[in-house]
Amino acid sequence: MEDAKVRWGIIGCGDVTEKKSGPAFNKVKDSRLLAVMRRDAAKAADYAHRHQVPHWYSTVEDMLGNPALNAIYIATPPSSHFDYALKALEARKDVYVEKPVTLNAHEARLLLDVVRKTNGKLVVAHYRRQLPLFLKVKELLDAGQIGIIRTVQLRLWQSRLPELVTKGAADWRTDPAISGGGYFFDLAPHQLDLMLYFFGLPISFEGFSQIQDAASAVADHTTGTILFEHQVVFNGSWCFNVRQEDHVDRCEIIGSRGKISFSIFGNLVTVQSDDEENEFVFEHPEHIQYPMIASTVAFFEGNGPNPAPMEEALTLMEIIDCFAKIK
Repeated sequence: MEDAKVRWGIIGCGDVTEKKSGPAFNKVKDSRLLAVMRRDAAKAADYAHRHQVPHWYSTVEDMLGNPALNAIYIATPPSSHFDYALKALEARKDVYVEKPVTLNAHEARLLLDVVRKTNGKLVVAHYRRQLPLFLKVKELLDAGQIGIIRTVQLRLWQSRLPELVTKGAADWRTDPAISGGGYFFDLAPHQLDLMLYFFGLPISFEGFSQIQDAASAVADHTTGTILFEHQVVFNGSWCFNVRQEDHVDRCEIIGSRGKISFSIFGNLVTVQSDDEENEFVFEHPEHIQYPMIASTVAFFEGNGPNPAPMEEALTLMEIIDCFAKIK
């Protein structure tokens, strides 16, 4: 296993690594998972035993001291992303870090400076970019399937206990010191990053948040607008205080000759035009981050571009900070 070209260590082997990401590191060519770290030594040892990982640690320093490792996956809550990424880059390890990349744009800006100064390689885990469903949407847009894009309308409305977050992990998501600011910070990065992937860097953006439910410690309603090139206007609405019956996960891209509709957390794309309607149904990979991890390994090996660079992650965090300002 230690002969693999990209040899991984995971910082934070929690729920997200059990199926979504962790097993994929051993299934991608030239990639092997050699070590895991968790501050709870018993949980680290248990994960290593269950997933046949050779080494486990309870401190980051001990794991980064393992010379066999040359790549680190940071899968902790956002509050520790910056510090762990900094330590990994300084230890000359390549980095794959969960989203949101940091707590805020300030930290993201500092991290980008470190990436440039160390000449390090860092990929953000915006893994939906590499899923077949969203590659299809990108293909349809690039081919002009619905003509000139007029507007993008996105709604994500959920109850105070969203169905879309990893179960058993809700507490830290509603602690702004750990998450950055509630469910919007956890779910919107997937959606907003896809908008950057589809339409490029924004020309301008503005938005705000509110605490509508007095029982909430963080904003539960966010709205925002982005202007992209070619007069593409994006409007987004995130609400986490509606009835379960009013749950919505919907994105509609409206063009001069039709529209593309899909759910960010679903598996169906619908394309409607003046004279026809087509549906494309996708089955996500067993380990949903597998395609992004494969692209990340290729980048680390020097065999492909960065699939989700830090520069774009900084723009994303600037948008999130703007939308998150409470009025």
